[in-house]
Amino acid sequence: MSLMNMNVFPRIALRPEVQEYLHSVYTNKQLVTELGQEEAERMFESLLSCLSHPPSLTCLRASTHMYSLQDIQYRLEQHLTQQQLSSCYGDSVTAPILHHPLLPDVLLLPVSGPRDVSVLHSEVVVDAHCGSAVLRGAHVFAPGVLSASKCMKAGDAVSVFSDVEGKCTRGAKEFQGKKVFLGNGVCAMDRAEIFCAEGPIRGLAIRMVEALYQSPSFDGVLPSELFLQNLPSVVVGHVLGPRPGERILDMCAAPGGKTTHIAALMGNQGVVVALEKIKSKVEKISQNAQTLQLDCIKAYCYNSIHAVSSDLTQESDTGGPPFQEESFDRILLDAPCSGLGQRPNMAINWSLKEVCSYPPLQRKLFTTAVRLLKKGGVLVYSTCTVTLAENEEQVAWALKTFPCLTLEPQEPHLGSEGMIGAALSRDQRHLLQRFRPELAWGGVSSGDPSENLLLKASTDTIGFFIAKFIKR
Repeated sequence: MSLMNMNVFPRIALRPEVQEYLHSVYTNKQLVTELGQEEAERMFESLLSCLSHPPSLTCLRASTHMYSLQDIQYRLEQHLTQQQLSSCYGDSVTAPILHHPLLPDVLLLPVSGPRDVSVLHSEVVVDAHCGSAVLRGAHVFAPGVLSASKCMKAGDAVSVFSDVEGKCTRGAKEFQGKKVFLGNGVCAMDRAEIFCAEGPIRGLAIRMVEALYQSPSFDGVLPSELFLQNLPSVVVGHVLGPRPGERILDMCAAPGGKTTHIAALMGNQGVVVALEKIKSKVEKISQNAQTLQLDCIKAYCYNSIHAVSSDLTQESDTGGPPFQEESFDRILLDAPCSGLGQRPNMAINWSLKEVCSYPPLQRKLFTTAVRLLKKGGVLVYSTCTVTLAENEEQVAWALKTFPCLTLEPQEPHLGSEGMIGAALSRDQRHLLQRFRPELAWGGVSSGDPSENLLLKASTDTIGFFIAKFIKR
C-alpha cells in the first residue's frame, strides 16, 4: 500500500457537540454576512482538515543572547550533516535552513511530506500524543507505545500507526480500531521490554526511518543554542517587547519557552518572574532557564489568580508571590485554553462543557494581571485556540471592564486580523493578531516543496491569538 499526494489524514475528530459549537463560531451571522455562507463553510472545513496535519516548517528559536544566528546556523548544519552520515538507513533529511525575514532569532527547516511510504506487515500503535510528536520529527519512546505484535524484537522493521480515538488498550497484540499511518521505523526494544511487568519503562522504542512527514529529530540537539517552539509563540515574546532592566511577569509560564525568550530578549538583564501552580512544571521552567544560561528568571509554584497581595504594606520575604499592585512593567498572560489550534491533532475527546470552561478562568487571571501591571505598562494576552469566546470576546470584555486599557498595534504582525463575530470594531480587530492556518490550507500539494516557504512560515502555523494592551 502506498500513500502520496493526497489529503493524508482524515479531518480532526471532535465530539458532535464540540464540532457543532465550532461550526457556529465559523459561520456566525456577521461572518456569513461578510464572506457568504459558502465561503464560511469552506473555511470551517479547511480548519478541520489542517488541524490534523503538521505545519510545513519546523521553527527553532535561537539563543541570540549568547551566540550569533550565523554561528548557531553553522553548528546546526554541521549536526544535520553528521546525522545524515550516521544514518544507516539512508533516509535522513537534508533541508535548507532558512532565516525568517522579520524574526531575527528564528531558524526554519522545511518539513518533507507527505512522502511515498509503503505499509509493512508488522505494526505498532502509539497514542495520539506520541503520534503528533512523530509527525513533528520525533522518534517513538516506550511510554507512547500501546500495541505491538507478540513476536516483535529489537531490529524489526515496523509500521507505526496512531490511535485516533484513544481506544487501544496498552499491551494489546493487535488493534483493529481507527488508526492512521505515520511511517516506518526500526525497533530498539523487544515487546517484552516495552510492556515490562515491573512498571513503566523509558527510552527509545522505535527509531523512525521512513516517516510520512520527515523532519530532523531535535532531541538533545544544541540544547543551549536552540529551542523548539511554534512560530506564533516566538512572535508573542517580540510583541511583548521586553527591555533590559525591567520587571516582567509570565503568569502561566510552563514549560518555559516564552519565559526564556523574554529573558533572552532582555539580554538576561532585569527580572522575569515565572508563575506555575504545578511543582513539576516549575522544575521544568528552572531547568530550561539553566540550560539556556538565563539567571534573571525566578520561577515560583503559585496560582496566578491569587498573585496580588491584599496587604498593600507587605512584600513577600522571598521576593516571590503574592505581589503588590502595579509592580510589573510588562505582563504576559498566555492563558490556559481549550488548545483547539494545536497541530497536528488527530482527535480531541473533550466535552463541550470542558471546552467552554476556560473563559471564566481566563477572566480571573486577566483581572489579576491588570491589577499587577504598572500604569504605562504592557499586557499581552495569548491563547493557542480558535474560539471567539476565548479570544476576541475576551478582548471585548476586557475593554469594557477595564477602561484603563487600550489596544495597541503589534510588532511584528505576521498573522491575520481578529475574527468577525465579537463586539469589536474593524479598527479594533486590525490591532489583534490571529494565526489562521485554514486561510492558507489547500490540502497537500504535489508541487515544488520549496515554493513560498517563507510565506508558509507565517501562515501554515498552529492556530493562535495575540492581543496587546497598554494600561493608561
